[in-house]
Amino acid sequence: MTTETILLVGHGSREASGNEEIERFAAQWRQRQPGWRIEVCFIEFSEITLSEGLRRAATDARRVMVVPLILNAAGHVKMDIPQAIDAARLCFPQVQFLYAPHLSACDHILSVVKRRLKGAMQALDMPDPTTTGVVILGRGSSDRQANGEMAKMARWLMEETDHELVDLAFTGITWPRLEKTVQRQSLLGMTQVVVLPYYLFNGTLVERITKQVANLKAQYPAIRFTSTAYFGFEREIFELLEQRVNDLKRGAPESRMPCDGCKYREFGVENGMGGHHHDDALPHPHDHAHEHPHPHAPVIVQIHPQPHAHDHTHPHEHAHP
Repeated sequence: MTTETILLVGHGSREASGNEEIERFAAQWRQRQPGWRIEVCFIEFSEITLSEGLRRAATDARRVMVVPLILNAAGHVKMDIPQAIDAARLCFPQVQFLYAPHLSACDHILSVVKRRLKGAMQALDMPDPTTTGVVILGRGSSDRQANGEMAKMARWLMEETDHELVDLAFTGITWPRLEKTVQRQSLLGMTQVVVLPYYLFNGTLVERITKQVANLKAQYPAIRFTSTAYFGFEREIFELLEQRVNDLKRGAPESRMPCDGCKYREFGVENGMGGHHHDDALPHPHDHAHEHPHPHAPVIVQIHPQPHAHDHTHPHEHAHP
């Protein structure tokens, strides 16, 4: 029997190349860590569903470490994946399931963003940061914490560069949208604009960004635009995932998903929102599975019948890449 399996969870995309990139990413990760058993699954838009991935990972294993390949913690991270893990625990009671945090706004991601921005500035005719606006463009969420992580990244980028104007924009769900942000930067006198897509892999939304930037170039002929690539196969992404796995292995205080997702999940389930992956291959437990050790202890959940109180609501977004 294999001692442990790492289950890498990607979002999934209607654009086949996006899922293929995640498969290639996993293949490269296996080359970096030949001693690790790494499986892949997707939250949606793939035949390798969460339940199928958990089943494969749990087969002939004593421990499964679920590692989200996701930047921000919204409904998928707070509801869909934990619900699937709860169901897998019922099917595989002999297996220990641990759930790592998402990638989040952190120094690893900041390094990638800074490198993307530096490359974009070198490609501009006048690489003057004081007249070059920056737009960090993400998918957007109805979860304020997920949007807040992007806001934190924008602030960090401004503090560590000479750019005086670093804004946020979103492709859906929330505001502002890219067009409105560029309009503001134009009014503030920016003569160049760098669009930084805050995405891991290719997808329909990434392809939409290319069209949006082309339209903006026609709309604002006096402004020089450039758009960078999504993050993809950068070294820091691999290193961050490896840090997540190693933290889980040694039971580090920072290795678990934060408990604030607990109320989010319960509200969604009790108000008919449920999981978003539409994956019924595993049974769904009726009791909320979550215990509350130290805020940063590893996630090892036991089923208990008493739900938590609800003090706020979190509508679940439905934007697809």
